Amino acid sequence: MDADSVEKAAGTLLDAYASGTPLPPLTASYPDMSVADAYAIQFAQVSAWTSDGARIKGHKVGLTSAAMQRQLGVDQPDSGVLLDSMFLPENTPIDHGRFLQPRVEPEVAFVLGRPLRGPGVTAADAVAAVDFVLPALEVIDSRIADWRIALADTIADNASSGGVVLGTSPARLDAVDLVLGGCLLHRDGELIDTGAGAAVLGSPVNALVWLANVLGERGEGLEAGHVVLPGSITAAVPAAPGDVFTATFAGIGSVTARFGRERA
Repeated sequence: MDADSVEKAAGTLLDAYASGTPLPPLTASYPDMSVADAYAIQFAQVSAWTSDGARIKGHKVGLTSAAMQRQLGVDQPDSGVLLDSMFLPENTPIDHGRFLQPRVEPEVAFVLGRPLRGPGVTAADAVAAVDFVLPALEVIDSRIADWRIALADTIADNASSGGVVLGTSPARLDAVDLVLGGCLLHRDGELIDTGAGAAVLGSPVNALVWLANVLGERGEGLEAGHVVLPGSITAAVPAAPGDVFTATFAGIGSVTARFGRERA
């Protein structure tokens, strides 16, 4: 894709945010769109947001579990940017209308204590850079109608980012088992799914390594204080107005996201 096509595609996604109307898949309009093209479209949107005053507070890795790859029909991870406006307070009603077609995912969030930049980042480097972990619920969303996305679509759409709710019970890495530690996901008090950290590329640490190295190849890095979402432990669950989701992680604690009801 040439520069004009990248800017045009980014503009259509930005318009979808503003209008609340999902788009047809970008890959239908740009069938030759590559992964590199898709990240260029993502970068164009991030540049527009930061030019308007938004701040980058972290990154997310998506499509790291077999369940999510099957659900969305892709075969590799992707990454996106977390802006300050995406962080939502726990237990405060979330405006469902700010999203187009939200789904919820339980994740273990890494909070970095030092910068991490690839290429060449190892698992040992990644572990050394983590200050603590928090329980998290990510709200993924898509500006593509009916979630009819190929890999390039979701990358261009900032890895289907929407929002994130962080819990307030920090845990050190040496106090938790990120591989075998389990997660229970409840909706309105009913258990709807379970999983363990191994679902995320064998370990959430592997997702952090992948992210640092991929960003490094693009000349970018992770900064101290950044939040990194490594990917969902379970399949994503659609969220409706009034839904209350709670994710409980072994050794870490729980986090709750409450969606406000639509006004009559």
